[in-house]
Order: sequence, then structure tokens, then C-alpha cells
Amino acid sequence: MTYCVGMLVDEGLAMIADTRTNAGVDNISSYRKLHVTEVPGDRVIGIATAGNLSVTQTALAMVAEGVRMPGHDVPETLETCPTLFRAAQLVGYCLNQVRQDLQPTVEADALKITASMLLGGQVRGGKMGLYLIYAQGNFIECGTDTPYLQIGELKYGKPILDRALRPDTPMSEAVKLGLISFDSTIRSNIAVGPPFDMIVIPRDSLHGDQRRIETDDPYFKDLGRRWSEALANAHRAMPDPPWMADAPAQRPSMTVVS
Repeated sequence: MTYCVGMLVDEGLAMIADTRTNAGVDNISSYRKLHVTEVPGDRVIGIATAGNLSVTQTALAMVAEGVRMPGHDVPETLETCPTLFRAAQLVGYCLNQVRQDLQPTVEADALKITASMLLGGQVRGGKMGLYLIYAQGNFIECGTDTPYLQIGELKYGKPILDRALRPDTPMSEAVKLGLISFDSTIRSNIAVGPPFDMIVIPRDSLHGDQRRIETDDPYFKDLGRRWSEALANAHRAMPDPPWMADAPAQRPSMTVVS
């Protein structure tokens, strides 16, 4: 399992992905799941992957070699596609193609494989965007009502983003919320863990700032500590349930039967 999030706000886009993969409790390793394609001054595209590692790696390798889409003779790559929407189509096509190629083997071995991706960034002349691509090749676009998309083990970090992230949230605040969602996730799920890879893309800059957050990163450790303390102080400051604070102690009555 994994956890990846993309946050699209007015100032730009931030994407964060963990690196943990596991095939059982005694087979845990790390693989990079955030992949960046950047042509300075022309485009920057980030792709975060979740699910079966062989499926996502094969699909990305196909995209890197070039894809002849139906009805087109010229291969396309992330470096040559004219729009971000077209990039999502290329990746979705390859992801579905890999799934179909593996289907007979999967069915024969009674296996269940899943895969999904987040694709975000900007191509020169186009708008910044963020897409969630499913294994079947279809995808959805991030909107202003919910300015983020997640894949993988998303349930632990989702409430934080739902409560606090808005389109007008400053980028530094969005990154902080994203990292808090990761801290909450790793505390509840051993299948998600550091190091984390992150890219921040200011809107219309056509450039991404990449960073790896290691296990002992001082800011991330301090953020997690402060978040835990803030939660503890918040729940202690809230009133007790009135039916417990005001009601007199009730003792069960005893009936003596002779």
C-alpha cells in the first residue's frame, strides 16, 4: 500500500508520495513513486503511483518509449504531448494496456491487481491541472470544490484536508497540511512510511522544486510533535458530555429475594 496526494491551489500545485512497498510484513522495501518530467520553460509534469508496482512501472516505461495512440501514427511522450490533458490520456492508455495484457495471467492465478496514478503539472500555453487516473485508463480532474486528489491509503489523511484545504490556501500552508496528513497516516498504517518525495510547482513557472523528506527530517518530526500536542490540547479544552458531567452517579438497585 502507499499514500500519495496532490493539492491544487491558486498559487500552484504540490504533490507528495511515500516510498514504502510491501509484500507481507517481512518483505518491506522502498521505491520512488513520484516521477517528474521537466523541460525547462516548456513543461513540468509530476506522476505519483499507487498499487501494483510492476503495473505502474511498466506503464511509465511504455510512456517513456513513446505511445502510438489510436488513429495517430507518430509516437507521443510526456515531452512531446501538446497539453496536460493529452498527457493524462497517454498515461491512462498505457495503464489500461498493461492491465489488459496481464489479465489472462491474473485470472489464471486468481490474483487481484490494482493501480492508479496522480498526474499534475502544466504545459506551456495551457492551464495547470491535476488528474486521477484509474487502472481502466479513465480519469477525473481536480476541481475547485475539493482542491486535492489522493490515491492509496487515503482515509487517515483525508479529514485533515477536507477541513482545512481551500483553493485560496497559500502554498506553504497547503504543503504543511499535506505533511500533517502523512503524519496521521503513518501513525495508523504501517504500510505507509518515509522517506517522502515532494514537488512544488508554482503556477505558470513551468518549473518544479523537488525535495525528499527523510525519516529524521527535523521539520517533519517537529510538525508531527506539534500536531499531536495541538490535538491533545484541543480535546482537553472541549467540554465533557453534559449527561456525564451533570448526572448524579447512578448505582444499580438490588432486590433481595427471600
